[in-house]
Amino acid sequence: MNVLVVGGAGYIGSAVTVALLEAGHKPVVFDNFSSGHPQAIPKGAELIPGDLADSEALDGACRAAAFDAVMHFAAFIEAGESMRAPERFFRNNTANSLRLLEAMLEHGIKQLVFSSTAALYGNPVRTPIEETDALEPTNAYGESKMLVERMLVWFHQIHGLRYASLRYFNAAGAVSPDLGEDHQPESHLIPLMLGVALGKRESIRINGTDYPTPDGTCIRDYIHVADLASAHVLALEALPERGKMIYNVGNGRGFSVREVVETARRVTGHPIPAEGGPRRTGDPSVLVASSEKIRRELGWQPKYPSLEQIIGSAWEWHRRRPRGFES
Repeated sequence: MNVLVVGGAGYIGSAVTVALLEAGHKPVVFDNFSSGHPQAIPKGAELIPGDLADSEALDGACRAAAFDAVMHFAAFIEAGESMRAPERFFRNNTANSLRLLEAMLEHGIKQLVFSSTAALYGNPVRTPIEETDALEPTNAYGESKMLVERMLVWFHQIHGLRYASLRYFNAAGAVSPDLGEDHQPESHLIPLMLGVALGKRESIRINGTDYPTPDGTCIRDYIHVADLASAHVLALEALPERGKMIYNVGNGRGFSVREVVETARRVTGHPIPAEGGPRRTGDPSVLVASSEKIRRELGWQPKYPSLEQIIGSAWEWHRRRPRGFES
C-alpha cells in the first residue's frame, strides 16, 4: 500500500515507518518536526515537510501519491501539560485531526489507522481494561483523543471511512541502537532514568507515592515500540476486510514506577537515585490493557514482552546516542 504517515518523524511514527518498509509497503512521511527528527526517518521513506494546520501543505501531501491509507501519529502527548494548557491539545489533536479527515475525504482516501490512547479510560473500573469499558478521560489529552474517536464513528457511518483506532499504553524501548526515543524536553520515565545512569541528571523523581497500589506508585502497562509498530501494520493490512476496528495494544501486565526503576538499575548497573514528588493532575492509579481482542482477531503477538527487554533496548540506544539524534 501507499501510506501517508502523518507524524512519521516522531518516536512511534518512525518505528511504524520502519515496519511498513519491512512489510513491503510504501510510506511517505508528513511531519512538521515540532517533536520529530529528520534523522529518524528511515531510508526508503519519502518526506514531505508540512503541518496539519496548513491546509495548502496538507492538500499537497494528499496529492503527492495515490494513497491507499493514512496513519495518523501527529499529536501532543503530555497529559500533565494538557491540564495546564488544554486549548493547545484540542487545537492540535482534535481540530487538526478534523482537517486531516476532511482532506482525506476530498482526495478519496478511505482508510485510516489512528494513534489513540489508553488515557480515554481515565480511572478504570476494572483491570485489565477491555475495549468495551467506559470512556472517562481524567485529562484534556485523553479528551482530545476521545473526540477524534467519536468523529471517526460518524465518518465511518456517513462517509464509509474504514478505520482502526489503536489505544495503547506506555510505549518504550528502541527499534535499534540507531532509532529510539528522543523528546525535547523529555518527560517519560524510562529515558529519564537512563539519563541518570548516563550522568545527565542526578536523580529521578517519582510523581506520586501515595496511590492505592501495593507500593504507592502508579502502575502502567509498558509495550515495546517495535511490538506496537507491528500492531499498526497488522491493522493497516486488515482494513480492506474490516471496516472498523478498535483495539487495546499492551502487554496485559502492569508494572509500578518503583518496579520500573528497579529493573533499570539491574539493566544499567547504576544505582539511579529516586526521589518522591507530588502526583501529576489527571494521572490514574492503574492503567493495564487487555489485548486479547487484537491477538484473537489479527494474530498480533508481542516479541519483546519483558520489562528487561524493553529497557535493555532503550539502554543500547541511549548509550550509543547520549544526546539523542544530535549525537
